[in-house]
Amino acid sequence: MAANQRESMLDHVPLFAKELLAGGLAGGFAKTAVAPLERLKILFQTRRAEFHSTGLSGSVARIAKTEGLLGFYRGNGASVARIIPYAALHYMSYEEYRRLIVQFFPNVWKGPTLDLMAGSLSGGTAVIFTYPLDLIRTKLAYQVVSPTKLNVPGIVNNDQVYRGIRDCLSKTYKDGGVRGLYRGVAPTLFGIFPYAGLKFYFYEEMKRHVPEDYKKGIMAKLTCGSVAGLLGQTFTYPLEVVRRQMQVQKHAASDEAELKGTMRSMVLIAQKQGWRTLFSGLSINYIKVVPSAAIGFTVYDTMKLWLRVPSRDGSG
Repeated sequence: MAANQRESMLDHVPLFAKELLAGGLAGGFAKTAVAPLERLKILFQTRRAEFHSTGLSGSVARIAKTEGLLGFYRGNGASVARIIPYAALHYMSYEEYRRLIVQFFPNVWKGPTLDLMAGSLSGGTAVIFTYPLDLIRTKLAYQVVSPTKLNVPGIVNNDQVYRGIRDCLSKTYKDGGVRGLYRGVAPTLFGIFPYAGLKFYFYEEMKRHVPEDYKKGIMAKLTCGSVAGLLGQTFTYPLEVVRRQMQVQKHAASDEAELKGTMRSMVLIAQKQGWRTLFSGLSINYIKVVPSAAIGFTVYDTMKLWLRVPSRDGSG
């Protein structure tokens, strides 16, 4: 009886609301699972002095000693606050763009190209609406705070620049207005269009080759999601490094020229810091993106089944 009541209630929930809920939960679960790796990746990408030469194990030990367990989750509050609406919009708009493309272009080939187009458009849409929270997350994660009781070589004890999400948001807006809140958005958009498109492209293409008996299994979704995230991220990683350095440039002690413009900034980073910098933190990202993409796609597909979302081909 309870199952019938749930199904009856779900039938009255709009389709876009179900997709928003499924996407938001998928993003929240995935992001929290890999938050410590995300913190380390940001510190490497932004070339934080204390972490530049310590390596992965040394960085883990330094954070554990100076900031404790919660240090690995610094900035995760802003990250989750961003990822829930971001993922909700990303997945929902992907489904909507897919339906619209099929509706207005009925003769379009309903294959991987459709997923590539819909994924790219949905990624750009989600970024535009949630970018300020990504900027705040990066600034909070970039901060390194050591307890005054500890005397750790290489780290200067000083006050936090930001006391939390609201404080960071307020100070960033006062410092640069709306433009300040969207600093680094250009490389983000340049990166998200191919990344989001390729991610959905690879995921849906791989699922098409999974035998029918295994398509609904968790392992098939985890495997397809892992490979899709890995391939999509590899092609667009340098743009993410540019974005991170632009986001924290005002807080980094550096005499180097200001980063302006995506391609110009990429060339400048390669010239001044070496081309390897454009792939700084990539190994951590590989470790992170596999569980992140796998968990995200798996939770999303599972929630769609639970919420009785019709198959996208049927709804198209």
